[in-house]
Amino acid sequence: MKVLITGSSGFIGAAVTRAVIAKGDDVRVLVRPDSNRRNLEGLPVEIVEGDLQDPASLKKAVLGCQGLYHVAAHYALWAQDPTTFYTVNVEGTKHLFRAAEQEGVTRIVYTSTIGAIGLPRDGGLGHEELFPAEHELSGDYKRSKFLAEQAVLKMAQQGLPVVIVNPTAPVGKRDVKPTPTGQIIVDFMKGRMFAYIETGMNLIDVDDVALGHVRAMERGRIGERYILGNQNLMLKEICQMLSPLTGVPAPRIQLPWKWIVPLAHVNTWIANHVTHKTPRIPLEGVRMAKYRMHYDCTKARKELDLPQSPVETALKKAVQWFREYGYA
Repeated sequence: MKVLITGSSGFIGAAVTRAVIAKGDDVRVLVRPDSNRRNLEGLPVEIVEGDLQDPASLKKAVLGCQGLYHVAAHYALWAQDPTTFYTVNVEGTKHLFRAAEQEGVTRIVYTSTIGAIGLPRDGGLGHEELFPAEHELSGDYKRSKFLAEQAVLKMAQQGLPVVIVNPTAPVGKRDVKPTPTGQIIVDFMKGRMFAYIETGMNLIDVDDVALGHVRAMERGRIGERYILGNQNLMLKEICQMLSPLTGVPAPRIQLPWKWIVPLAHVNTWIANHVTHKTPRIPLEGVRMAKYRMHYDCTKARKELDLPQSPVETALKKAVQWFREYGYA
């Protein structure tokens, strides 16, 4: 099958690209002219330049393809121009899927985000039937991806053959940017984590996320959402896992969440008005940390046979890769 993959130069997209190649599909990738293409080096793919904000380039990219993996997104916890999140993540997705529909693409996998999955008020596990309350949509990235997913669900109801996957927090090799989760690992390796806050995350090996995409393409139900996750952990537990892998002691001091919020406001103001660089303490990340982001991944395990590789192994691969490429 001829497939188009967007976001292939990124962390999840690079893993998806490798998994699709291993499956034997004929792969075309859409990349921006200025993208860092390190993750594509040596891969047998057809490269087409384009942009989610350029509908004409999208029509050219999907031409002749039967399948589409839409992984690309503007993924960050801060941006100098917040409108970028909406033009890329919402309008760009609509442009791409309209082009796919017009060109007769028969199967689509859309990479959403765990932020589009709601959490129970009683503190239980989030699952695919829950949607976040408005106050949980902290920041423009999360809000834009939620709006994009709502648009995709509506298109699915109108006949678009799309399956939605919601990765949790992937870790592993080739996190070139790095992602916010990868940055936690890098900061730990550099000895920058002197304390921690009581927050929860769900970690999964990025290669398992990639296989989850492939299996969603093969057997996912149209219009359904699947959480691609593995192990629910507290940040303290993640630090304890990282310590023997890095030789860096895990922090022992727990800071109250409310102490970090004023620092994040100040740091974000400085980023917006002075440095124009990503803040060290992004306000959106701190707001997200208020919630214990733990999820029930049963649906993807049962319907997609989602792999559940040990999280410790994924963290080890991430540490080795960051060390090899000079991040820490």
